[in-house]
Amino acid sequence: MTTTNREDELEGPQGSDEPDRTHDGRAAHRDENGVVVRGAVGDDLGGVLSVGHRTWLATYEPIAGPEYVAMGLAKWWTSDVVTDSIRKGRTLVAVKDDEVVGVATFGTQNDAFVMWKLYVLPDYHGHGIGSRLMDAVVDRAREAEHDRIILSYMEGNQLAARFYRRHGFVETHRESGGSGMPESVWMARELGEEETA
Repeated sequence: MTTTNREDELEGPQGSDEPDRTHDGRAAHRDENGVVVRGAVGDDLGGVLSVGHRTWLATYEPIAGPEYVAMGLAKWWTSDVVTDSIRKGRTLVAVKDDEVVGVATFGTQNDAFVMWKLYVLPDYHGHGIGSRLMDAVVDRAREAEHDRIILSYMEGNQLAARFYRRHGFVETHRESGGSGMPESVWMARELGEEETA
């Protein structure tokens, strides 16, 4: 799904060494493939929903079945839920050619910094977009003075398991999925001092 043109949200000369700036003043670097990771805005709603609906079907139908996919989309990928997350500044998007191709959401629960979602359209896997979204979530956690991020994934989602381990997450515990559903695998990553290149 194509969203509206966001060039007016980016300041700074194209092709210069200076980073673009998003509507909230944060640096928004374009990678070599032209992908920008930034905070979501209202105009991104359709693109965020599209990523959710396209990735959930591909990710969870083989693991948990179509009923789980329908339940998850109805619970976590509605216009109301996504709009609330965008308004609260808890949604990041990866955008290429005015299309939202990746999404990450985060927040806090019981004083813990939680990454709730990280999804990239299948055609864009292997291009570093998930890693860039993860880095942006880590930056937000540090800005909020958290030293740890937690997340969960569904047992059987081997792509997620490998990705999170590669990014320094370790399993902390599991929760029953109930009534024959796969378990939720909870992981954590200690942030410590910011890495320098």
